[in-house]
Amino acid sequence: MSTRGTWFMRDRPVVIWLFVAVLVSLVHPFFADSRWLMVHLVALGALTHSVMVWSVHFADALLKTKSIEPRRRQSLRLGLFHVGAVAVFAGVPLTLWPLTIAGAAAISVAVAWHGVMLVRRLRVALPGRFRITVRYYVAAAAMLPVGATFGVLLARGLGDPWHGRLLVAHTMTNLLGWIGLSILGTLVTLWPTMLRTRMAEGSERTSRRALPVLLVGLAAVIAGPLVGLEPLAAAGIACYLAGALVVYWPILVAARNRPPYAFPTLSVGAGLLWLPIGLVTMGVALLSRGWTALAGSYGNLTVIFLVGFALQVLFGALSYLLPVVLGGGPSVLRATMKGMERWGTWRVVVVNLGLAACLLPVPSLVRVVLSAVTLVALASTLVFILTGLAAGIRAKRAAQASPPARGGAPTHDRAERALTLSWSRPQLIAGVTVIAVGAALGVGLDPAAAGFPTAGADRPAAGDTSAVTATGEVTTVDVTMSDMRFHPASVEVPVGNELVINLTNADEAEVHDLVLADGANSGRLAPGESTTLEVGVVGADIDGWCSIVGHRQMGMVFEVVATGGSDGMNGPGDMGGPGGMGGPGDMGGMHGGTGSSSDAGDSSSPIDFMAPWPEDFTGFDPELPPLAEETVHEVTMRVTDVPTEVAPGVRQVRWTYNGSSTGPTLHGRVGDTFKVTLINDGTMGHSIDFHASELAPDEPMRDIAPGESLEYTFTAKRAGMWMYHCGTMPMTAHIAAGMAGAIVIEPPGLPEVDRSYVITQSELYLDTAGAAGTSGDGDAAEVDATRAATEDVDAVMFNGFVNQYVDNPLQARVGERVRFWLLDVGPNRPLSFHIVGAQFDTVYKEGTYLLKDGRGPLDPPGYDAGGSQALDLLAAQGGFVETVFVEAGHYSMINHVMADAERGARGIVEVSE
Repeated sequence: MSTRGTWFMRDRPVVIWLFVAVLVSLVHPFFADSRWLMVHLVALGALTHSVMVWSVHFADALLKTKSIEPRRRQSLRLGLFHVGAVAVFAGVPLTLWPLTIAGAAAISVAVAWHGVMLVRRLRVALPGRFRITVRYYVAAAAMLPVGATFGVLLARGLGDPWHGRLLVAHTMTNLLGWIGLSILGTLVTLWPTMLRTRMAEGSERTSRRALPVLLVGLAAVIAGPLVGLEPLAAAGIACYLAGALVVYWPILVAARNRPPYAFPTLSVGAGLLWLPIGLVTMGVALLSRGWTALAGSYGNLTVIFLVGFALQVLFGALSYLLPVVLGGGPSVLRATMKGMERWGTWRVVVVNLGLAACLLPVPSLVRVVLSAVTLVALASTLVFILTGLAAGIRAKRAAQASPPARGGAPTHDRAERALTLSWSRPQLIAGVTVIAVGAALGVGLDPAAAGFPTAGADRPAAGDTSAVTATGEVTTVDVTMSDMRFHPASVEVPVGNELVINLTNADEAEVHDLVLADGANSGRLAPGESTTLEVGVVGADIDGWCSIVGHRQMGMVFEVVATGGSDGMNGPGDMGGPGGMGGPGDMGGMHGGTGSSSDAGDSSSPIDFMAPWPEDFTGFDPELPPLAEETVHEVTMRVTDVPTEVAPGVRQVRWTYNGSSTGPTLHGRVGDTFKVTLINDGTMGHSIDFHASELAPDEPMRDIAPGESLEYTFTAKRAGMWMYHCGTMPMTAHIAAGMAGAIVIEPPGLPEVDRSYVITQSELYLDTAGAAGTSGDGDAAEVDATRAATEDVDAVMFNGFVNQYVDNPLQARVGERVRFWLLDVGPNRPLSFHIVGAQFDTVYKEGTYLLKDGRGPLDPPGYDAGGSQALDLLAAQGGFVETVFVEAGHYSMINHVMADAERGARGIVEVSE
């Protein structure tokens, strides 16, 4: 079986997965689960495909078993894997657990099949060197089904501490076992080949000795989370590191004999440096933090292992292997590699310096700029691989049309090496310059976050040493955050002293930060996390607060009191206390506004909430979901922060259950059981409270931190239109930001109707930028907790969008009986539901009929002439009304509290013949 030339199932899928990953990275802020998808497109898609392809390639090359398996069978195995991968990529974000299980099963079967064929190759091959490499591949293949099982359990949604424990087991099994063993087994032979140098003496022996050490380490890393012992998992990491360093020895010897200079070897070499960095970081994190805290801040470890280590090794190896397997002779090889190595040094420098900088505690805008530059460098490698392959194919066709004279020059002679090195130096300088300029740009965009005083201050800032004589002394204080308070809430610092705050988030579920009025910002800390905030030289009093939305209003404020200075010398913080003019923290620290405005919602606001929605607008589907046959409903509620256009041209960051501006509608009957999995993928603590349940709220309704999950099981014992919502304080802000929805529990014997609609009413409270109409197509506004608490409302909405059913009317026909399920989710305003031109002959409110088929509970038998014009509901009350439309036309449905109807609580029922 020839392996020369192109082969779709070998060459194309990895490019497709990586290309899709780049696309997702460009749009990831706009949809939920994007970070999970990016990681798995690279790890499960591109890397797993590459391992399955190239481990077979090297096994056949080392064992001389190319004829043992036809290419068609390999393509079938790879096809099974990719079908499974697509199922997983769809099943997890859509919370379709059966689809996720099916996908994981297909992947596991494909990889197990792959492992069986590797074992078969070992059995039929003649004795030879480096059979140990194939044993690395077999051990790696045994790891992936284990890791896939952990992944399926994670997708199901587990509470703490199992979520954190399985996350560690899943990632370490797949990254260190499946991918890590495959890379380490391959590079012992591939690395010296890439360098065009001799293999270090004893390389085979070294590989044999290292494999048991690596496997023992992996066993401990997997067992540690399962039994809940962080020290055991950390010991496993240390053991794996020891085994990896044993493998590194011949790799380092080969690099010393002939240092890397072209892109393939530079990229692989840089990737190998990140593996021990990641292992040390992981080991320290395991010993210093619990499973839950570790899972809440897993991003840096993912970047180190996946991008720094695995992806760079993949890019380097592909840039070497693809030209080789393309074939065609030295001229074709030279043309292909020339295209792939273009700007290679620059790419390696930018990727590695960019990653290193992003992992440091730099300001957020610096991280944004540098991560964008790093993404460009990574994406350009993908482009150069494609252009290099295209150049090689053209050269191969030309060579076949006009065969060159025999004895062509070697691909990498001394002159070519010298030329490559001469180009490397300018690229090195250019790469460093790009990172430096990117960091400077980030600092320039947000100087306050970098510790620089902002322009326009009319008095000394904390670090303004031009106005204050520095004493050279340092005041260090320890501050903890818990129960919506700073402990201590005030510290005294002599004027001229530097202030250093050792800050710890001691809450079990809430995310907190500390923002000072002079611009110092700790960044958000997950539960259990700590940081050191260097405030600088203190010259005046400084106010501080937690910038998470609503936390400042709950009393989470802080004060730095400057002692020993002149009387009356007040600092920037004097205007920042609760109820004052506010600061960046009033909007969650995300958009850097100037706080709340008490008149933001008045008639002077330039926002036209009555503007029409565009024709392609798709809002919330008001139809009641059909009643399922099963009596046990398994529901996943995934919390995400989603920038949403809530009114034409007005965007707000909505805190959502499953991504919509208002929560999804659930539907059941009395006696049904609901098994709810709440997963917090947001940026702060959240919870859920089902009014349809009767159980102690301590556990199921507790706050959970980002990255955590919980199980909430209840049986619906009574009928009604029930509310569910986030119970995290302040509830006004969490409910107003979208964290509420309806659950319909039908009364026994409820007659069928022709149509059933669900209408929930809620309120919109925009922060200053949003209320001023400045959000536009840029950053979305935040919920304003202060205005929500004082009912300073911007708009009132049906089903989470202003006026959505004016331009997208509900449909009905003459003579049809239509039921409207109604719920006022608030958090504050009442609802008086009325349909202009219609009367209700059935009204059901809070678990009982007020009117049924025109007859009230106290009306005499035979009386059926009663009617109702409106159903009145306070916040958290619900019910339904029924009507039959007698004529075709357009019927306005409104909140008859007319001020709220004019704020957006209105829609149209379009009735046709």
